Amino acid sequence: MATGLVLGFDGSEGSRAALAVAIELAGKLGEPLHAAYAAAPPTNVGEEAREHRHALESIGAGLLGEALAAAAVAGVHAESHLETIARPVDMLTQLADSLDARLIVVGSYSESPLRGAILGSTPHKLLHLSERPVLAVPAPRAD
Repeated sequence: MATGLVLGFDGSEGSRAALAVAIELAGKLGEPLHAAYAAAPPTNVGEEAREHRHALESIGAGLLGEALAAAAVAGVHAESHLETIARPVDMLTQLADSLDARLIVVGSYSESPLRGAILGSTPHKLLHLSERPVLAVPAPRAD
């Protein structure tokens, strides 16, 4: 039986809303939360790629530390997963499969469904590519 939740967390308003929902669900289910950050540098060779990867690792580590601290305050066991050579969709689906996760939780960014379909947003791709349930949490509206 699948257990645990995988959270895609990039520090955006949508992912912060997803973090709150994921912590609540993990706590109610008594299951671990796996906070994940993934980003691929624009190039994959040379010194520029190494510098991009190092910068992405630093950003990701800070964001994941924030997510783990929020989970700890709520009494939820959480682990972090950092990937700087894969696209977020690929990393999240592979991580969820390897963990046999119950659910993938991501934030959405208040873009139109058409724009997401054309540009290929992570939530849109996950809904079509993941074999696991996906919960897309909307970002709070700015009034």
